[in-house]
Order: sequence, then structure tokens, then C-alpha cells
Amino acid sequence: MTAAPALTRPVLAPVPRLLAALAPVLATSLSGLLFTSPNIPTWYAGLAKPAFTPPNWLFPVAWAILYALMALACWRVLGTAPSGGALRRTRTLALAAFFAQLALNAAWTPVFFAGHDPAGGLVVIVALLVMILWSVRLFLALDRAAALLLVPYAAWVAYASVLNAAIWWMN
Repeated sequence: MTAAPALTRPVLAPVPRLLAALAPVLATSLSGLLFTSPNIPTWYAGLAKPAFTPPNWLFPVAWAILYALMALACWRVLGTAPSGGALRRTRTLALAAFFAQLALNAAWTPVFFAGHDPAGGLVVIVALLVMILWSVRLFLALDRAAALLLVPYAAWVAYASVLNAAIWWMN
């Protein structure tokens, strides 16, 4: 019986890895601000919303924390360098899933806010949740802490999915 392939030392040094993890997450965050800020006091304020809608101030606080956790999780996985074939493929797939969910994250805001399309937003956010959960599963094989860092993000997006569905239903 052979042992599972070991994870070897990181491919990138910590600082370049941090930039590689942080830059796309920060870009996603900033792009979201461009679409939400002008629509919060206008279109979003006029929507019927369920009683479980959090106050507007909570969204940027929650997202700042979640984006930081996402960048840290990505940094950790970028720091893995599997020596074996199966784990190497898992790492490639994990990073692809992570960046796919990041693209869906960036897509939701212009669909929902700029497009004023709660139904379209619901489609995007459900796909986003699926990709986050898949990222968690794949990250788990590489770095348990990285996978756990994405759990609050998955929980928030699950909640946001229900909120999005309620807004779509009520409007």
C-alpha cells in the first residue's frame, strides 16, 4: 500500500502569493461597489423586502470580512504544491473552482443591482453557492483551514440566496 502524495513546499513565496490571492478578490470587491453604491438609495430602496433583510450598513461589513477570508483561503491553497498526480489535479481544479465562483460573485452585482433583475440575480447566486460549496470540498483535500475559511462565505451566500429569492418573489 502506498502513502498518499505529500504536499511539498509552496510554489510561490508568501508575498507574491498574497498578491496573487488578493488582487482578484479585491478587484471583485471594488467592481461590486461600482454597481451597488448608486443603486442602494434609489432602486434597491424602493423594493419590497422581507422582514429578515439586514440593515444596509451590515452588507459592506460582512463582505469586507468575507473577502478577507476568501483571499486568505486562496493564499493558503496557492501555497500548496502537491507532489502527486491526483492531488496536483485537485489543486488545479480547486483553483479553477475558486476563480469561477469569484467570477460569479462579480457577475451577481451588475445583474441584480445595475440590471435591476432579481430573477437573473437569483440564477447567478444559486450557481455561485454551488461553486463555493465545490471550492470548499476541493480545498478540503489540500488545506483544511482554507476550506474552513470559506464556510462563513458559503453561509452568507446561502442566506443572500434566500433573500434574493424573497425580493424576486415580492417584486
